[in-house]
Amino acid sequence: MDRHPNAIVFMVLTTKSQFPLAQKKNLKRPDPDLRDKEEIMREDVYSKLREFLDKTPGGFPTTESGVEMKILKKLFTPEQAKITLNLTLMPEPVSQIAQKLGMNEAEAAEKLEGMAKEGLIMRVRDGDQVYYSAISFVVGIWEFHLNTLDRELAELTEEYMPHLADSWKSIKTRPLRVVPIHASLQDGKAVSTYAQIRELAKDKQLISVATCVCAKQQGILENPCDRPKERCIQFDMAAQYYLENGMSREISSDELDGLLKMGEEQALVLCPTNSKDITNICMCCGCCCENLKTLKRYDRPADQCLSPYLAKIDPESCVMCGVCVDRCQMDAIREGDEAHEVDTARCIGCGLCVPTCPEQAISLVAKTDVGEIPEDMVDMNLRLAQERGIL
Repeated sequence: MDRHPNAIVFMVLTTKSQFPLAQKKNLKRPDPDLRDKEEIMREDVYSKLREFLDKTPGGFPTTESGVEMKILKKLFTPEQAKITLNLTLMPEPVSQIAQKLGMNEAEAAEKLEGMAKEGLIMRVRDGDQVYYSAISFVVGIWEFHLNTLDRELAELTEEYMPHLADSWKSIKTRPLRVVPIHASLQDGKAVSTYAQIRELAKDKQLISVATCVCAKQQGILENPCDRPKERCIQFDMAAQYYLENGMSREISSDELDGLLKMGEEQALVLCPTNSKDITNICMCCGCCCENLKTLKRYDRPADQCLSPYLAKIDPESCVMCGVCVDRCQMDAIREGDEAHEVDTARCIGCGLCVPTCPEQAISLVAKTDVGEIPEDMVDMNLRLAQERGIL
């Protein structure tokens, strides 16, 4: 299969070494040197896995603390790590993967499906044929551990995510994209189709919604958010994966409209796939979402995400009521001498401040230097790979 039209590029693992048992009468304590060699081999496979994941579009950089290795050892067995090293970022049939692994197809199929169910690799169906591929840590492995997220993984990812996000700062193609909420665009102005969230989702055949993994993480870490937790939306292939893995529930187009309306009311930022053909929409808050939390740390969040708009406040109409300040997830609105002002370096154009302004003093203005949006996930990931120098 050369290229699946909606292929999601991600990564995974599965492997366990087994040692033949000595006959009972000859059973001896393992030689210390042998134990050392076995430990070296285990460490080596995880180091190779770390390097492998770092060569995916999302990257997986090292840290001084080594927290990234703790994550890999928690999620992957040595055998799973070895299997992952034999996968590619484009979906392949079991027969092809089995040949690389030196396994029969039945054994390979069982192991690959087990890894897909664990959220370590991607599963793609095309009729009766099943394909598997490696995936990035984000988007991919992290999100796919929604059902098995525990305190240890929550703490490890909380420590690691800022390092991962920092590695994206020099990349031209932004992994994070923000589009304005529907209510902020009701002023009759012409708006690009790809900035209208309902237009982006209108032709999707399969839709599902899942609990936000970031909100679940913060709940585990005793930093609960009072917004609804069920707010991550998947489409078509991504929805199929989530549904098969028991991470989401199927919804209708009408239910999707209801969720988007809820997001507007709850001041959630709309973050779809950075492509014209979207695979998901994350509805994010600044207190839970790892991406927004990281953006918030920067002096210029607007430089680190793709957004076609900026908010603008009419100083003649503003009465400084502060409603916009409370709804802004980026701390981009500040109090001026006679009116509130927008810090354009911090504004990500989400539009949350527009519909709730009692004086209608806020509007969105289009940027002129947004750049070209990738066609689909494959295009986006190819761009990321090229810009990171891994192609």
